[in-house]
Amino acid sequence: MTVQNPPEGYVGVTPYLTVSDADAAIGWYVRALGAELKYRMAWNGKVGHAELAIGGGHFMLADEFPDMGMLGPGSRGGTTVRMLVYVPDVDLAFHQAVTEGAKELYPLENKPWGDRSVQILDPFGHCWTLATHVEDVAYAEVDARMAAMGDQSEG
Repeated sequence: MTVQNPPEGYVGVTPYLTVSDADAAIGWYVRALGAELKYRMAWNGKVGHAELAIGGGHFMLADEFPDMGMLGPGSRGGTTVRMLVYVPDVDLAFHQAVTEGAKELYPLENKPWGDRSVQILDPFGHCWTLATHVEDVAYAEVDARMAAMGDQSEG
C-alpha cells in the first residue's frame, strides 16, 4: 500500500493552533465555523492534539503546555497569524460566528480581488478571514482597482 504524503485532506501548510481551552475551542469551531472534529487525543488531562476539517482543508489544535513552549495568544499577548477559510455563504458564516462570540475586526465587504470577506477574532484569540469567492479577477485588474481606491494606509 502506498502512503499518501501529505495525508488525505491536508495540503502543504496546515495551521496548528494552541488555545487555553481546547475543548471549548473545538466546540466553538464546530458551532461557529462549521468545522468537523476528526480526531481528539487526551494527554495529561488536556487535549494533547485535535484535528478538525473546515472548508476543504484541515487544521490542528492543542491545549497550552507551557513546559513545552506551547502558549495561546492570550498568554503571549496576541497572535501574529491569520487563517483564511472559504465558505459557501460568508454572510451566514459571519452571522453564525458573531452569534457564537466572535468579534468583528474588519467589516464584511466585497474586496477588489474578488472575495466577499470579513475578519474576525475568535474567543480564543485567533484571527480568521471568512470569505466567499464571488468574482474571478486578473492580477492587473486587482492592481487597477486598488489604485482607483487610492492610498488607504494610515499616517
